[in-house]
Amino acid sequence: MISDARELVECESPSTDRSAISASADVVASVGSAHLGVQPERLEIDGRAHLKWKFGRGQTRVLILMHHDTVWPLGSLITMPFAVTGGTMTGPGCFDMKVGIVMAFHAVASILERDGVTMLVTGDEEIGSPSSRSLIEQESAGAAGTLVLEAAGPYGALKTQRKGVSFYELSVEGRAAHAGLEPERGVNSVVELANQIHIISQLGSSRLGTSVTPTMARGGSTANTVPASASLSIDVRAWTNDELRRVDRALHALTPTLSGAEISIAGDVGRPPLESLASSSLFELAQSISRRLGLSPLSEAAVGGASDGNFTAAREIPTLDGLGAVGGGAHSNDEHVLINVLPERTRLLAELIKEILGQQPHD
Repeated sequence: MISDARELVECESPSTDRSAISASADVVASVGSAHLGVQPERLEIDGRAHLKWKFGRGQTRVLILMHHDTVWPLGSLITMPFAVTGGTMTGPGCFDMKVGIVMAFHAVASILERDGVTMLVTGDEEIGSPSSRSLIEQESAGAAGTLVLEAAGPYGALKTQRKGVSFYELSVEGRAAHAGLEPERGVNSVVELANQIHIISQLGSSRLGTSVTPTMARGGSTANTVPASASLSIDVRAWTNDELRRVDRALHALTPTLSGAEISIAGDVGRPPLESLASSSLFELAQSISRRLGLSPLSEAAVGGASDGNFTAAREIPTLDGLGAVGGGAHSNDEHVLINVLPERTRLLAELIKEILGQQPHD
């Protein structure tokens, strides 16, 4: 498993680089085929490479969701090379989530009767799954369960709740003018943007766990010109669809505060939340398996980040997330995986797949 992980991690795959994603898909296909005995179907959607292994000709009963893209830019291996030291694996993308892919390959390879299992490895999860969402929803239709190989939560917790996520882009158009000679002729887009930021930042709800966060702000052209245009990126996260829709309505209802300014907003409700109702039955099954096999007790966590499991949960497919690597530091320089937990968690995954397929009873 460590050798497989090294092969995947050392093929860098930033989401925004289509060539890198294509090369990564080649490596993932090679490693997976070596264990599974069959080549995947390669799906190119909007120039992005996704892989699918489908076993049997009938309906999918177990959908295993993974992604091979990462947030790390090309060249990250120079300062953060793959390494194994004292039982800990490090390297860009090892925790989120290339080790999860390796775990899935080994788990499914250990199952003799795989009919009903579909494995999806997508290439755009880190940027919101724009090209793979419809594929995920299509493959999950009618499944008895979706198992998401995203990294585990704190202390190895499985993820039974995730916030929904929406992204927006606010654009402001003003009017340029010389900042020294006749600033009064201008309409300052940056001032309008600042006013809008104040309004937007009030749309969240700490009581309901809804965050509305202005993130990247851009504006102006030169230091001595009243800025004619400005823009703002907005990150919205909420535990319920109702809250996502409330914020969506509020953002689309924004109006200018300065005479002569114009504003527009692009974006919509994005990933829906993964609510506990969608995960409870599979989490209970995982706990039962863990007890029966004498594995470490399982805990659960609710997290603010979203995954592709949000899509299947919203379609009322039982979904359990966080079944991948145990470790920490996702998206940071201390990203790492605890190696000693890998065999146990891979065995748990294999038994979970078999039980959903109906190959053995659970207590």
